[in-house]
Amino acid sequence: MDLTAVALLVSLVSVSLSADNAGGKARSCADVRHFYSGKGFTLNGVPQSEISGEHLRICPQGYTCCTSAMEETLSNLSRREFEGLVREAGRSIQASLNAQYRTFDTYFLELLNGSERWLEEAFVAALGELYRPNAGVFRDLYADLRRYYSGAALNLEEILDEFWMKLLERLLKASDPETASLLSDDFLECASKQTETLRPFGDAPRELKAKLVRAFIAARAFVQGLNMAGEIVRKVSQVPLSPECNRAIMKLVYCPHCRGVGSVKPCVNYCKNVMKGCLANQADLDTEWQSLIETMLQVASSFGAEPSMDTVIYSIPVRISEAVLAMQENMEIYTSKVFKTCGDRGEEGTPSSISEEPKKKGSTVTALEYKPSSKSAARLEVQVTDVSSKLKEMQFYWIQLPSALCSGKTASTTGVDKCWNGITKASYLPEVMGDGLANQINNPEVEIDITKPDRTIRQQIMLLKIMSNRLKNALSGNDVDFQDTSDDFSGSGSGMCADHLCIRGRPPVFGPKTDRPKLYAYNPENKRVKGSGNQIQPSVILLVLILASLLLRR
Repeated sequence: MDLTAVALLVSLVSVSLSADNAGGKARSCADVRHFYSGKGFTLNGVPQSEISGEHLRICPQGYTCCTSAMEETLSNLSRREFEGLVREAGRSIQASLNAQYRTFDTYFLELLNGSERWLEEAFVAALGELYRPNAGVFRDLYADLRRYYSGAALNLEEILDEFWMKLLERLLKASDPETASLLSDDFLECASKQTETLRPFGDAPRELKAKLVRAFIAARAFVQGLNMAGEIVRKVSQVPLSPECNRAIMKLVYCPHCRGVGSVKPCVNYCKNVMKGCLANQADLDTEWQSLIETMLQVASSFGAEPSMDTVIYSIPVRISEAVLAMQENMEIYTSKVFKTCGDRGEEGTPSSISEEPKKKGSTVTALEYKPSSKSAARLEVQVTDVSSKLKEMQFYWIQLPSALCSGKTASTTGVDKCWNGITKASYLPEVMGDGLANQINNPEVEIDITKPDRTIRQQIMLLKIMSNRLKNALSGNDVDFQDTSDDFSGSGSGMCADHLCIRGRPPVFGPKTDRPKLYAYNPENKRVKGSGNQIQPSVILLVLILASLLLRR
């Protein structure tokens, strides 16, 4: 080859290389400018063509259309959008839980209201004017049942015991209206203490308590579980993004635009590693969350077991009618025994004129009978089926969230070598990490200190454990104390008691008028829900506090 030909070839190669470099540096930024302005940002300072990218701190350095200011702006945008996506996902779960709460709450209160209406209609029909002066006793019972269900600090067994004592007092006075005013408070209190021995109402109080207490404890724990689950989702969904995760999200979402491949979606496994790293603390909720959902499913299933919830609630008028009938039939024998035990005097120093001669029977209550209709049974089945299906749908929410955020709209569903891998358009080789904080020690995309779990999320894990324990006890008919460790746990429709509904302590039933139960403001320094005679001892409270402390240090 002669010198002329060599010179020509060198010249052509030189021109070609120069053209390539010039072409690379001069690549247009029109697509990036269009995308950037579409996000609502000004185009001031946005390059018309690519510039050298040594200034970039998050995205891969190289020729780019992003300035330092653009990278920071897009980083802040990626953080807001990601946190918005997590909150939005949480809101959908909250909405489902709230809907289930409202549906069940409406159904349960309708049962209770229907039971009360039936009782009143039956007693008015049987007793007429004799019922009206004593109607408050029955209305107070239903009012207390509603308050208990709504979360008031009431002991359900005490509510029922007090009702029977009040009813006994009214029936004793009604047995001889002429001398009713002569019955002293001491006599009535003595009479009330003989109920366990003399059993004036027969088996009705015991049978009602056995079934009603279990049904109400389960219903109350269930609605509180629905509410608490929603509150936990809300709080966890608002946990802010860490700086390390912010960088990873920016690199995942907006660095492709800065690299000039904005139309290329992230690789699915790359996206999952970023999401699993950034949602590692949230994924640690999974064990206790699944435990809560599983226990709530068991409680929901118990509502339809025999005797079903509607049967139990409609058995209230049935048992009361049986009790009144038993009392009326055995009044003479009962009063005779009571007078022998408690004395036959009324007000102090005044002989009682109650005669032991047989009294002429007045109006009486006919024993009622509740037969569940196929319609009510079907409605209960719909309630249980619906709430169970919704709970099952959200059982694996926390470990499914990363994949949900990496759905087809976010990550690439095309070939593995045609996606954004964090550096360029190519395949993604690292394996996908497991769920939870402990599995992120080797996450290639997010730097995470697995020794420093999020405090807020650890608190929610503790609340899940407490609520699960409460529900497990409810399955056995045990009402355990519940300590609210959240500042704003009881929101509207929460199922927890409002301050004006919380009642602490109840004085003896038979006493002066001034000794009647009064409503007290709920003492925030002594928040307790009295259980079935079981109080959490100091050692148990200390154990819970120690456990909470250890969890928070993990």
